Amino acid sequence: MRNITQSLACGLLGAAVVLGGAGAAAAQDKTYKMDIQTAVPNSSLYFQLTEDFAERVETMSGGRIEVSVLPDGAEVAAFEILDAVSNGVVTAGYAWPHYWSGKHSAFVLFSNVPASTGMDQQSLMSWYYAGPGLDLYRELVQDVMGLNVVPFPMQPMGPDPLGWFAKPFESMEEFKSLKYRAPPGIAGQTYNEMGVPAVAMPGSELVPAAQRGTIDAAEWIGPADDRNLGLNKIWNNYYLQGLHQQTDVGELLINKDFWDDLPEDLKAIVEAAVLANALQTQATNLHENSVAVKEYAEAGVNLLDTPDEYYPMFIEAQNKIIQNYLEEDEFFAKVYKSQEDFAELVYPYHSRVQKLHNEVVRGAESMRGGAQ
Repeated sequence: MRNITQSLACGLLGAAVVLGGAGAAAAQDKTYKMDIQTAVPNSSLYFQLTEDFAERVETMSGGRIEVSVLPDGAEVAAFEILDAVSNGVVTAGYAWPHYWSGKHSAFVLFSNVPASTGMDQQSLMSWYYAGPGLDLYRELVQDVMGLNVVPFPMQPMGPDPLGWFAKPFESMEEFKSLKYRAPPGIAGQTYNEMGVPAVAMPGSELVPAAQRGTIDAAEWIGPADDRNLGLNKIWNNYYLQGLHQQTDVGELLINKDFWDDLPEDLKAIVEAAVLANALQTQATNLHENSVAVKEYAEAGVNLLDTPDEYYPMFIEAQNKIIQNYLEEDEFFAKVYKSQEDFAELVYPYHSRVQKLHNEVVRGAESMRGGAQ
């Protein structure tokens, strides 16, 4: 009897090993399809960077994840992406957190951070990946909003210029007479508080609106992507400084059911590809934007400095908007305080390093001037 029991146990164990091995093999053989609905046209620099992300994921996974990148409006419109990902209409999406600020005011803090926090683009990404930022964002998306989504900040692209104008403006009074495309959320509300008739619209609608005269001026992302969109073919006046988006982060949104179904090694591949894309975006931005500005100068575009009166006027208006949000929403105040604290932590070191960088640049310019 004992021998029979032992034989049976051995047989069951062997079967379990075989079945377990078969299960593991099946998991290795399974293919996962990820469609990324973006909020940008396929001419966008950031569409191309998202395609690079897709290619990297497919290569690193050995084809176990197949990724398709869709231009703005292919499946759903830009401002519908978050809900579409949560509901499983699309597997994944690409947009910016401030696009969802109509759902909750705190979304804007995860992309377009108010200048009053003291955050810049580099400190924002550090807050995300070395501080509490990513956990707070997932708390907002999953716990506060109850969305079936896993977000990944992926493409840092700020600061954004003030933008393109049909004609130069000499004062803020002139600016107030122009219909201006601004980002949704606090940035747009700040311009409205300043008396600027600002409206929000996705990138795919900007050029047609400009051609029809529906808008007189617009900001989009940066010199290179503005060129790819074609804004420089409509207007010839470009203001390079703006406070409305000194930070800006494109995000990858993945349906949580899809994410939970991925084996751990594939999750790690996606996470690694996100971080690689962040570094690639940072490098590409500096190079491509510099090339674009050089091309604009050679083509006779008016590269203009924003009038000094813009800055205190913007900050005063934004502070009024921010104060209302701080008083009205506890989670907004929690995230804002986290960003203030992080900025206060990194500023003493970060500002001194930046000062050194500026001196190096001035020294290099002096050397070039002396060599001519």
